[in-house]
Amino acid sequence: MSKKRMVNATINGREQTLLCDNRMSLLDALRDAAGLTGTKEGCLTGDCGACSVVMNGKLVDSCLVMAAEAEGAAITTVEGLAIGSDLHALQQAFLAEAALQCGVCTPGFLVASKALLDRNPDPTEHEIRYWLAGNLCRCTGYQKILEAVQSAAAQLRDNPR
Repeated sequence: MSKKRMVNATINGREQTLLCDNRMSLLDALRDAAGLTGTKEGCLTGDCGACSVVMNGKLVDSCLVMAAEAEGAAITTVEGLAIGSDLHALQQAFLAEAALQCGVCTPGFLVASKALLDRNPDPTEHEIRYWLAGNLCRCTGYQKILEAVQSAAAQLRDNPR
């Protein structure tokens, strides 16, 4: 029988205490203990990026992080991008550019793109492709995703949020 522990973290700007199994991944803690199901389970090996979140300013695959490692951390998930019903420019651009189909990879692409634009508000096409190389899509191909990130970057440069 595995022991449980309390993990205190700031998730999407809100302090939370999660009851987690000692063997629980951050992915499972976010989905099961915090009820934030936007972060998706893809490969469980850190190869697909579907579970991408930002933890303490660094883009991570939450399937590879133990929940206990999140103690005291600041975490941003896809749910943290929108403000209420006001979608983030990236979310709006993904919709406008039809940069999604089944939706499994979309949260990871959105979080990774946000992390990129936070670091570099004017990335080149090459930089976007490089930054998103850890995220895999099996449905759409990547051109529309690239165009959505470029569109959102331009919008955010003109009207920062």
